[in-house]
Amino acid sequence: MSRFDTVLIANRGEIAARIIRGCRAQGYKTVAVYSDADAHALHVREADTAVRIGAGPVGESYLSIEKLLEAAKASGAGAIHPGYGFLSERHDFAQAVQDAGLVFIGPDPAAIKAMGNKSASKELMIAAKVPCVPGYQGDGQEDDFLAAEAVKVGLPVMVKAASGGGGRGMRLVHEAAELKAAIQSARSEATNAFGDGQLLIEKAVLNARHVEIQVFGDRHGTVVYLGERDCSVQRRNQKVIEEAPSPAVSDELRARMGEAAVAAAKAVNYVGAGTVEFMLAADGAFYFLEMNTRLQVEHPVTEMIYGVDLVSWQLMVANGDPLPLTQAEIDVRRHGHAIEVRLCAEDPAAGFLPQTGRVLRWHTPTGDGLRADHCVIEDGVISPFYDSLQGKLMAWGETRLQAIQKLIAMLGDTALLGVASNRDFLIELLSQPEFQGPGVTTSFIAEQYPAERIQAALAPDDAHQALAAALLVETDAQALRAANDLDDSLLGWHSANTSALTIKLARGEHTAVLEVECLGDREYRTDIITTADEQDMAARGVRLLSIDGSRVSYIAEGRRLQAHFARHGSQLWLATPVCTACYEDVTYAAEQGAEAGSDGRILAPIDGKVMSVSVVSGQVVAKGELLLVLEAMKMEFRLQAPVAGTVELVNVGEGAQVGLRQLMVQITPAAE
Repeated sequence: MSRFDTVLIANRGEIAARIIRGCRAQGYKTVAVYSDADAHALHVREADTAVRIGAGPVGESYLSIEKLLEAAKASGAGAIHPGYGFLSERHDFAQAVQDAGLVFIGPDPAAIKAMGNKSASKELMIAAKVPCVPGYQGDGQEDDFLAAEAVKVGLPVMVKAASGGGGRGMRLVHEAAELKAAIQSARSEATNAFGDGQLLIEKAVLNARHVEIQVFGDRHGTVVYLGERDCSVQRRNQKVIEEAPSPAVSDELRARMGEAAVAAAKAVNYVGAGTVEFMLAADGAFYFLEMNTRLQVEHPVTEMIYGVDLVSWQLMVANGDPLPLTQAEIDVRRHGHAIEVRLCAEDPAAGFLPQTGRVLRWHTPTGDGLRADHCVIEDGVISPFYDSLQGKLMAWGETRLQAIQKLIAMLGDTALLGVASNRDFLIELLSQPEFQGPGVTTSFIAEQYPAERIQAALAPDDAHQALAAALLVETDAQALRAANDLDDSLLGWHSANTSALTIKLARGEHTAVLEVECLGDREYRTDIITTADEQDMAARGVRLLSIDGSRVSYIAEGRRLQAHFARHGSQLWLATPVCTACYEDVTYAAEQGAEAGSDGRILAPIDGKVMSVSVVSGQVVAKGELLLVLEAMKMEFRLQAPVAGTVELVNVGEGAQVGLRQLMVQITPAAE
């Protein structure tokens, strides 16, 4: 083995920053790579050296093997760490790194290739006597053939991309009539995400848990496992909450699953960090899903309960050293419980639509048993080119309930303002008795959280709106004082009796009318004239005690509380411990027009890239007909006609980059 002292991280975001910290702790120098969109990113700031590798799109930067190797050569790096995602599970990348005389911090190319294709790896696991889900994983890939095989397996089934991960290229199908469309959609998404449209079919194991085993191998023949992680809380097959240990796994089951995972790793002579994923059925049976030949997003919860640093282990193994602990030594180190949530720039109330924009305020607390791995910078920009994941927030406790409570409190004091996030939804999930009890299955979100429940659970109450109105009035008054060099004592002064100020606050499609009266000494009385709950029309009193930058301390309903806020023009973002919302002061704005889309205009819902266009000018379309497919933040958005009519204009073509609210298609609505 060639020993090295400088590591290039072929990745971005929170995982690049985390690996940089891990390398620094072990005395290694680090090299970051960045695209034009990431020129001011956190991982660029934290590395010893940074090298530009291209434009924002991943194909021109983070997926360019040639540019990454050139960066390693230019910076003097002796090893490359791939992180997760991007090229981390591409065997040709690992081979190219080794061919260039560099150390690849991960498994050998042969192991990546063997496990990188779910169909081929499943055949290997069957041969190694690792339990597998029944299904079809052969070479026949015609749509009709796969649909027929799915019927043979027995519905419901999972249509899955043979390559890649992260829930992309996966579709759950309950009805035979849905198979063809699901196969085509999964293949398209897999091809765009991984460059490989091969699919497999698996019997859907419903109401199961997703439990994975962390394995580690060295070049001295040792393979160990570090317990399990429960990743059952998922949305669209993407993990939302992860924890260790699993509340459903006994010591005996842990040993059996661990031994099966080690057998899977040994079947391909595995070296380095890897994860073997299983579905755990209600009867205790478990089935191999796939092996991820890299460090997982959720690796920190394993680190927290075993007291280890898995990046440090990766560096040791890559340098040819043996693993630092035996299996017996690992087993006795397990202590307490750790839970992780994925903080994403997405709007749960709008179907989890990914969000882009400038971060106005970022804060997350620190403390005993708390950890935040993130890539957020205040005043930084979240771009459309990459995943919506912005960071992972974690808490450790002596018990599972203690870990949950600490994480809820941590999220309550976390603020990501300027773009919508899933923070409040995470608090909602963690607070549910079903989750806090024995835990939940992979169907939890899909079954328990239809769109209507999400919208209702995340909507701000009257007290939240009253605080927002008080802050708008107060910050406007402070801006007036600063602009005119007025004395603080003049704030809120009136020459006659006080009178209420009428304010209109818009939040998405909802508008509230409030009458706000300043009683002096930063004390406000607010009457909400229009409210979501017409039965609750009581006046709300708020006294602002202090405003320190973007944090406000206040008294409401006899309680002293704190919140985070940010002003941006007529907007006010406000995050209390349970609710985040963006309000627009539309007091003097013109009335809103007709419902979006009713005029036949199709506007881009997010910055992204046009993957395909299905209509041409002059074409007659029905309401709901597919117009085009947009890709952003590694997700596909299928945009349909909001009205029936004739296509008047197609303003974009395949491959075009579009901006938020850019006109893409114009339809002339049909006469009623």
